Amino acid sequence: MNRPERRPLHHYRAPKYWPTWIGLGLLRLTCLLPFKWQIGLGKSIGRLAHRIAAGRRAITRRNIELCFPELSIQERNKLAREHFEALGASLMEMGLARWATDKKLQAITTVEGAEHIQQTLDEGYGVILLCAHFTALEVSGRVFRLQSPPFDAVFRRFRSDFTTEILASTREKSVRHLIEKNDIKSMVRSLRNGVPVWYAPDQSYHLKQSALIPFFGVPAMTNIATTTLAKLGRAKVIPFLPRRLPEGGYELRILPPIEGLPSDDPIEDTKKYMAIIEAHIRLCPEQYYWVHRKFKNRPDPLPDVYADLDALK
Repeated sequence: MNRPERRPLHHYRAPKYWPTWIGLGLLRLTCLLPFKWQIGLGKSIGRLAHRIAAGRRAITRRNIELCFPELSIQERNKLAREHFEALGASLMEMGLARWATDKKLQAITTVEGAEHIQQTLDEGYGVILLCAHFTALEVSGRVFRLQSPPFDAVFRRFRSDFTTEILASTREKSVRHLIEKNDIKSMVRSLRNGVPVWYAPDQSYHLKQSALIPFFGVPAMTNIATTTLAKLGRAKVIPFLPRRLPEGGYELRILPPIEGLPSDDPIEDTKKYMAIIEAHIRLCPEQYYWVHRKFKNRPDPLPDVYADLDALK
């Protein structure tokens, strides 16, 4: 079945969309605030969400419990609260990504290693900008486009076409084109044409080209298609690592291409990628998307780690 065509935002005028329009308008107004106030407001919204979103709070606590067993209960709960603050900040950053000026964003962001992209392209390879779901991802893309050759980004549709259009049209402020996550042909075409592709395959995935890969030592169903994509696109894989800094602003690190990737072993390739992501998570653990069910859809006899969350709510 063909995907529905995207429609411009002005198409969504029915009363059922009005609450979202009001929220979008309020988000636009927050861009008039000083940056620190804006992020502070977002963190306050995140703290409120932490109090009322019991289900997501429990998922977050379980993920942190599995990945950081060395932490005490108090430390894990503190990290969960900080994660919700980071989610609230990311809401404000969506406004920045959509409406802030390049000058404002450049003033608060440091980019390191962007030269690796052009060097790789000059060597005749495509470039996969391999990332993961960090909360500062959207705003970092806006600054990155000013220091990188034009690049495409992989995205997925949401159940709501309106939400899809809001997020897609925001991301189009940063990228040349958006490519739906199942459109491998378009990804390969971009890579072979010398257009970098921004790709984040870290979330739970249990379909074709998936495997159980340890994540912080815990088996998780993981997408291993990066190897195939790199081979088809004649591409090298360059890690793209954004971080919101404690003192304010952002840091974006672009690492050299991952050595030996792609190889003939997609599982080992994926383990290399996950090791890099884990190291970055340890720098800013509150900024990874712990609200996602990272350990779902695991085969028997592995337990369903989300089956008994009531005690964590």
